[in-house]
Amino acid sequence: MHDIPFLVFLGSLLAFGFRKPFLFVLTYAYIDIVSPQRLTYVLLNSVPVSLISVALAVGSWLAFDDKKDLRFTPRQAGLLILLGYCWYTTLNADFRLEALDKWDWVWKALAFAIFLPFTLRTRLRIESLLLFMLLSAGSIIIVGGIKTAAGGGGYGELNLMIDNNSGLYEGSTISTVAICIIPLILWFTKHGTIFKPDWKVKTFCYALVFACCLIPVGTSTRTGLLCIALLAALSLRNVKRPLLYIGAIALLGMMSVPFLPKAFVERMGTIQNHQADSSASTRVAVWNWTMDYVKTHPMGGGFEAYRQNRIQYEKVEAVGEGNNITLKTTIEKDQARAYHSAYFEMLGEQGYFGLGLWLLINIAGLFRMEVIRQRYKKADPEGDEAWIAPLASALQSGHIVYLLGACFIAIAFQPFVYMLIGLQIGLDTYCARKRAAASWRPIRKQRMVAAA
Repeated sequence: MHDIPFLVFLGSLLAFGFRKPFLFVLTYAYIDIVSPQRLTYVLLNSVPVSLISVALAVGSWLAFDDKKDLRFTPRQAGLLILLGYCWYTTLNADFRLEALDKWDWVWKALAFAIFLPFTLRTRLRIESLLLFMLLSAGSIIIVGGIKTAAGGGGYGELNLMIDNNSGLYEGSTISTVAICIIPLILWFTKHGTIFKPDWKVKTFCYALVFACCLIPVGTSTRTGLLCIALLAALSLRNVKRPLLYIGAIALLGMMSVPFLPKAFVERMGTIQNHQADSSASTRVAVWNWTMDYVKTHPMGGGFEAYRQNRIQYEKVEAVGEGNNITLKTTIEKDQARAYHSAYFEMLGEQGYFGLGLWLLINIAGLFRMEVIRQRYKKADPEGDEAWIAPLASALQSGHIVYLLGACFIAIAFQPFVYMLIGLQIGLDTYCARKRAAASWRPIRKQRMVAAA
């Protein structure tokens, strides 16, 4: 019985997809984010639902979609180069069998991000994809928020539907994603058209935002707290009364402290002294090892190259109470520790070239969203372009939050983020087609008048 709702839902999406082929794209997004095959016991485990949905998505696009004025952007070219380069480093990886396991899902994330902008030709499609992504991630976030509000949670203890520490079900990853999508959720409270932003939609969006803010508390992740602080700072550019906003945020922060779990407060206290926490200390040691490693392996060691590291670090902790506290220093050793940073993940696995290309792809996205934001920010509030600048701003803010979270989590190839990148490219190409159409019509009209 547990499997039937998932089976009915997926079956309905695929059935409707034969009438509206773009639904196949949305189906793949849902499967990639939620991984329903991991939530079921029998029925979906034995069926390659991801492969079926992506085959239908690409096949229906090739057969039926409008390809007029198809655009292949520099960022898509960058993703394609990154895809080819990752394949090369996988073939020459230090741990080839393990690297092939990671390659199996990385190439799908990159390939789908390259393909996605081709399908986003209308505002309805852009909004539909964004809505599916938010609701799919929201299905995980709402569960985590409810459990946190009920008193559950803790570092590595919050169960997000399944007992699996991968993808969006990993604590630090879902904390980062939960905070980075808040600007996109708020966009629907003003500019949504699929669901008109009435009181019901706004209530749901604000409740989802609250659940997003609870996720870092429930998972007790320091990364989530830093992401919240950064998002609060980024929001300053969109508020009309910044001083009032800063005061409200400070007051809200002070009022929330007494209600925070003790485990969360204690873990956040380790931000100031990473040497007192073994998790933070090992990260610094692994980062140092990675920088030394690429000096002799400038092209990286391929996926899973961290498995060969051997690290040693000092752990400093306070012993005693009151005035009798002394600092105790111990030497810890470890091996095969993960990177715990997307930047060092790229550096260690793909070398200097891979890291540089990855940074270029991300920074170019921030730049393009700023260009769109500046171009459309003075659009008529009642016109059909009023939604573009706020969406570009929300995508940019979410991307910046991701880049901060990526400092402390190895999520360089997180599929959800590459969907956001594909969405950015889709919005960019949509605006380019829109400008091209607007600039062409007057010329065509002038020629018609001259011919008459």
